Amino acid sequence: MPSVTGIAHSYGVASSNNAPSLGRCGGFVAQYPQDAFHLPARRTSVPEARRRASALLHEWGAAQHVRDDVELVVSELFTNAVRHTDSEKVGCELSLLGAHIRIEITDQGGPEDSAPHVQPGSVDKECGRGLFLVGALSESWGSRPADSGRGRVVWADLPYSSLAR
Repeated sequence: MPSVTGIAHSYGVASSNNAPSLGRCGGFVAQYPQDAFHLPARRTSVPEARRRASALLHEWGAAQHVRDDVELVVSELFTNAVRHTDSEKVGCELSLLGAHIRIEITDQGGPEDSAPHVQPGSVDKECGRGLFLVGALSESWGSRPADSGRGRVVWADLPYSSLAR
């Protein structure tokens, strides 16, 4: 179901249009703003995922440094889902949980379907730095099997602030 912002929202997820003013909505109390979208599993979708995440956080009033960090983490995790799985589409969900922003990237699985991990010596290599960066920017990160039973969800929790540094 497309929203005014052009982002397709998951059922039961608060629209980003309402995120700044969430509260009582027709008897439903929305606790935390969240939004989700899916894009084709192509390299050309990575900049679009970054743009959508940044626009959403801008709507939520996130500080620029938070938007920059989230853009980088979304970019790295989305790229990994495109490069290392056989997915046709990749999902991205952002949730504001108190003083943290949770990023979840969901793929549809691949030949190995193993948990992602930082490669030794990856800091100095062109390929493999992504998860090192995710770990450096996140307070915590990890992965779990997707709810569908096929694929994986890679998540990261970053500090959230609406104040500039």
